Amino acid sequence: MLDFTGKVALVTGAGSVGAGWGNGKATAVLLARQGAFVCGVDLEPRALASTTDIMTAEGASDRWLALTCNMTISDQVKSVVDQCIARFGRVDVLVNNVGGSAPGDPVSMPVEVWQHQLDLNLTTAFLGCKHVLPVMEAQFDSTGKGGAIVNIGSVGSHSFQLGGRVSAGYAASKAGLEAFGRSTAIAYVRKGIRVNTVVPGSMHTPLVEHRLVKQLGAADAEALIAKRHAAVPMGFMGDAWDVAHAVAYLASDEARYITATHLVVDGGMTAARSA
Repeated sequence: MLDFTGKVALVTGAGSVGAGWGNGKATAVLLARQGAFVCGVDLEPRALASTTDIMTAEGASDRWLALTCNMTISDQVKSVVDQCIARFGRVDVLVNNVGGSAPGDPVSMPVEVWQHQLDLNLTTAFLGCKHVLPVMEAQFDSTGKGGAIVNIGSVGSHSFQLGGRVSAGYAASKAGLEAFGRSTAIAYVRKGIRVNTVVPGSMHTPLVEHRLVKQLGAADAEALIAKRHAAVPMGFMGDAWDVAHAVAYLASDEARYITATHLVVDGGMTAARSA
C-alpha cells in the first residue's frame, strides 16, 4: 500500500451526490486510509457532509478538514489554502477534481454555458495551482520536498465523445486541462513539484444516475447503465475507486520520476476507438 503518513492532501470536489462514491470522495477517503491529513473541499455542504461522516466513522476526523468553496472564485480558493495550512502546516498533494459536462456544439451551446464549462473544468484547476504552487515551492526551498499535483481529465478530450454525444465545452476544457498540466509541470520541474493528469473513461459514479440520465433524456436508467457497460472493451465501467487509486499512485513517492504526462483509466476504450 502506498504510504501517505504525515502528508497533507487538498482534494477538491471531495463530496458526492447522494450516498455513492464520486471520484473526489473516494480519493479523499483513500488518501486518509493511507495516512494522509486531508483537506476536502466542495461547493455543496451536504455533499461534503457524507465524506465527513465516513472520515468520522473510520476514526480519521482528527486528520480531516471539510471546507466549502466555489473553486471558480480566486479569493475563496486562497482562503481554503490558507485554512489548510493553518490546520495542517503544509500542502503536499493537490487533487484538482472539480468538473462537469454540458451537451452542445458551438451553435447550440449558449455562450454562458460555454464559459461555465471553461471555468468549471479548467479555471478551477488554474486557481488551485495558483494558490498552492507558491506553498509547494516554499516547502521545496526549505526542506527539499515540493509536492505533487494531480488533475482529473476525461477521455472526452481525446479521440471521441462518450455515447456519440457532442460536448464541445467539456472536450475543449478537459483537453486544455492536460495541456495546462504539462506546461505547469515543466515550469516547476526544478522545484520538486510534479504535475500529472488522470484521464478517466466511462465511469459508474452517482453522476450517471443524477446527471446523465436527465441530460440524455433516458427513460430507463438501468438500460443506460447497461449500454455504458457494454461500450467498454473490458465489459464494465470503472468506478470512483479506479480513479482514486490512479490518483494515489501519481501523488505518491513511488511516482517520483513521473511528471508532465497523463494516465488513462478507461478499460481500453480509447485504444479500441482509435484502432
